[in-house]
Amino acid sequence: MAGIFKELVYAEIHRAEELAEHKIQDDKEKQYEFIKQTILADKALTSDEKSFAIKLVNKKIDKYKVRENKGERRICEICQGKCLATLYCEYCVRNYLKAQFSNWTSENENIDNLIRECQMETLKPDNIVEWIPYNYFESIDYLTENGGSKIYKAVWIDGYYDEWDFKENQLKRIGGKPDVVLKKLENVEKANKNWIDEAKAYLNISSNYGEMLTSYGLTKDPSDGNYMLVMNKSHMNLRDYLKQKHNEITWRERIQITDNIIYALSRIHKEGSIHKNLHSGNILFNLTSQLFYISDFGFCGPADRPSKSIYGNLPYIAPEIIAGKEITFASDIYSIGILMWEISSGKPPFVYHEDDHFLAINIINGIRPKIESGIPLEYKKLMMQCWDADPRRRPNLGELINKIFEMRKHCRNISNDSNSKNKKNKSMIKKFIKKVFQPQTNNILEMSETSNLNESDYKLFTSKVYAFENFSEPRNGTEEEQEEFHNQPYNFSISNNVDDDILNMMQSSSIFKGSKKKLSRVPQINSNKDIQVGYYRRKTIQQTKNVDIEDEHEIYNNPNLHSEDQDELEIPWIV
Repeated sequence: MAGIFKELVYAEIHRAEELAEHKIQDDKEKQYEFIKQTILADKALTSDEKSFAIKLVNKKIDKYKVRENKGERRICEICQGKCLATLYCEYCVRNYLKAQFSNWTSENENIDNLIRECQMETLKPDNIVEWIPYNYFESIDYLTENGGSKIYKAVWIDGYYDEWDFKENQLKRIGGKPDVVLKKLENVEKANKNWIDEAKAYLNISSNYGEMLTSYGLTKDPSDGNYMLVMNKSHMNLRDYLKQKHNEITWRERIQITDNIIYALSRIHKEGSIHKNLHSGNILFNLTSQLFYISDFGFCGPADRPSKSIYGNLPYIAPEIIAGKEITFASDIYSIGILMWEISSGKPPFVYHEDDHFLAINIINGIRPKIESGIPLEYKKLMMQCWDADPRRRPNLGELINKIFEMRKHCRNISNDSNSKNKKNKSMIKKFIKKVFQPQTNNILEMSETSNLNESDYKLFTSKVYAFENFSEPRNGTEEEQEEFHNQPYNFSISNNVDDDILNMMQSSSIFKGSKKKLSRVPQINSNKDIQVGYYRRKTIQQTKNVDIEDEHEIYNNPNLHSEDQDELEIPWIV
């Protein structure tokens, strides 16, 4: 299948899925049948590309039937079990994996049990969680460090399981030495039951749902004894994607990206889990499938962090969490609101503000990123509802999905001329591939690689362990407070008496006036880089409004959210 243009195949599958969702909303089996018929009638695909597309759709159908326990069952000729899948037998797959239990060990009983339990819940052959010996990898190279976890790229010599071989009655590996990413997990030996439970939930969810970045299992670095998460390699994260394409993508695409993220989060919440660390650094883009995936649940942080601490990325952390409340599903919704703003503006939240006491205090007091002009009214309203200071007033995921779906209907502009549309898709995809991989950019686009970011941006990718203390009840800020915050020229010179500096700042600013609670003591934030209670990094922060942070960040000051192609799609609900 060397002649298959996979990017086009995935694009046409997505187009067929969008049509099916619009025409057949409540019957998944009818949707899949409609998708297959649409693909077969697609004149832009070759016969080989159509066969490849149908195989992908059939894999999706099998996975859906097994996961939801729905559909017509058949009697397996091998195990005589009543299975749901047609390309394999889910019982044969699990029996095969169970027979291999004695052939491997992580040398940690908790990890062994974790992997075995995941394997006994396997839905399909190409989403199996494994223990992978470290010597099965080659060309291991350091990429970056995120939140204290070192990340490497590697080549998996044998590759992951891909399909069931009916002739040999065994699982067959993909071969071809696929590229993967290895993420070091610190102090797993000290992990408690809660960490193990979260790890199992993460591995199962990433295997069971296509909207999650695939995790293939775990390995162990013999040089330091630390365990590592083995993941599929993506081409870039959402932050890099927005940086490269901000002035090209239309509002239809922005809403589609938001829909991708919300739908993926709904899968996590459906399984009773909370992500806990949503930000643009762990929303990952795959160039082939043209989709965004969620990665890095909260469990990916240090396993031995203090029980009262929070692991996350400050601009995306909900104010109630900063105030010491429990993490809830609504905490993830707050992060969605911040991500919606980032998708609309093309820049990271609070990019000009240091990740410190002042930012945390302002978030508690209702300060949010400055809303740009030109945002669709319904999108803006939904975004603001998501980042409301009161978790009870934020929409749930069902409401989010429905409202984003309505926005997508407004933006839907599918051409009746199939040939014209497909040619345009093919041209756009080829143009994008050529652009992002052109040698002169020196942009390898590995997952989590941020070498082209300056220090101001890089800090926003770094998750830390925080200990928040002595904060008042979160509230929403007024329009006047928002304007005052975003218009002030930040030029701080922190004196030796840090507590007085912070108290003076709070008392002089209207943002902190009217508080029922007297500010007699400075709220404290400790990160894994700032351990000492009451410690504040002395640093001069300067900002001049409308000045670029280096030439490569010029997109941050360009208010034009639309490309020339945007004229093709008129949105009447822009404010």
